[in-house]
Amino acid sequence: MAPYAEPVTIAAGLLDSLTAELGDVVISDPDILAAYRQDRAEDPDAGTPLALLRPRTTADVQTAVRWCAANSVPIVTRGRGTSLSGGATAVDGAVVLTTERMQRVVIDTATRTAVCEPGALNVEVKAAAAAEGLWYPPDPSSFEICSIGGNAATNAGGLCCVKYGVTVDYVLALEVVLADGRAIRLGGKLLKDSAGLPLTKLFVGSEGLLGIITEVTVRLLPAQPAASTVVGTFADVGDASRAVLAITGRIRPAMLEFMDGVSINAVEDMLHMDLDRSAGALLVAQSDAPGEAGAAEIAIIEAAFRDNGAGDVFSTDDPDEGEMFTAARRAAIPAVERLGSLLLEDVGVPLPQLPTLVEGVAAIATERDVVISVIAHAGDGNTHPLIVFDPADSDQTQRAHLAFGEVMELAINLGGTITGEHGVGRLKKGYLAAQVGEDVMELTRTIKQALDPQGLLNPGVML
Repeated sequence: MAPYAEPVTIAAGLLDSLTAELGDVVISDPDILAAYRQDRAEDPDAGTPLALLRPRTTADVQTAVRWCAANSVPIVTRGRGTSLSGGATAVDGAVVLTTERMQRVVIDTATRTAVCEPGALNVEVKAAAAAEGLWYPPDPSSFEICSIGGNAATNAGGLCCVKYGVTVDYVLALEVVLADGRAIRLGGKLLKDSAGLPLTKLFVGSEGLLGIITEVTVRLLPAQPAASTVVGTFADVGDASRAVLAITGRIRPAMLEFMDGVSINAVEDMLHMDLDRSAGALLVAQSDAPGEAGAAEIAIIEAAFRDNGAGDVFSTDDPDEGEMFTAARRAAIPAVERLGSLLLEDVGVPLPQLPTLVEGVAAIATERDVVISVIAHAGDGNTHPLIVFDPADSDQTQRAHLAFGEVMELAINLGGTITGEHGVGRLKKGYLAAQVGEDVMELTRTIKQALDPQGLLNPGVML
């Protein structure tokens, strides 16, 4: 494969042929293009796209892809631009194809499924399901602004994944436009289907490299039972991470989230919730088991907190009180962003290695003399070290980037992963081979070559 590498020079008037076919789907206004150059990762190496495409239908996407294939124009697919790994960063001469206009959600109560266009927000899928007494569990912290197509493309996770799983566990079917413009359907509304290779799962988490998702069918659950919440504050991150192991060794809580002292204070500065500023770490746990089973789980969580040094343990079965602490955890990234620019990690380890990872990140922060705030979906070992730096300070910026790589190397050495839910994107691709090995990288390139021989789909991501 000869992947796209150089800016594409478009002959005068060539884009007019696409506009003639798609009309106002095609946008070339420079001011609008500038707003679509970067995703939330704010990659400084973002390029300048040739055009922005806002398709409304799968047929629109097919037309666009066929035009790009005929003219060797790369395509960067974008949902709502919330990628934290540079997965939707523009490259010079590409078209950026956003699915933001494709927002339809149809609930089928008989099969407990939702058929969603990719631009629908995660929160909109949840709301449509809830209106029918059903529940869509995957819940990234950005659920109010991220799209279901982007969730599928990155195999997004979230706060309740420790018990209920990640996006791939709910995707039953996809419609995907391939690099030659064909639209294929994979899977269906069946809960069991072993016909052929599991291609649906191949596309979930493929980050736009293999095709453009234009429809996602997800399974739904009955409405989640009311949850009880336990909050514990700890003197240091080590005690908190050991409390996590004490809980997960006995039960699967509905939620088990971690915040360190930096994120606690940042959230308190932003939300004024009367959080304990002196705490080194905070854990928020929930149980949604019914009746006596739920009471038993809460007792296990409380005991684990106290046995591992929690200075204060608070329990409530009031949903509003519980949601207040959940909101504090969801606010951690935007709160820490107020301290400076961020390099946002997404590393995970096997649960027994969680204390070693958390303490190792603290050691890297000290060694590199940078602020690293750690938040985590602690119950499944997925952490988000947030490296804070001032881009105007070249020395600090260099140290921050060195720390970024060292955190990933630490996770790999502990048997973990460089990304639990955000994707490899452009920012982490240099570390992927160290985790998966060269044989897996070769297999990945073989699959990419088979499905996208021109290398036009999301160039620069992962490979």
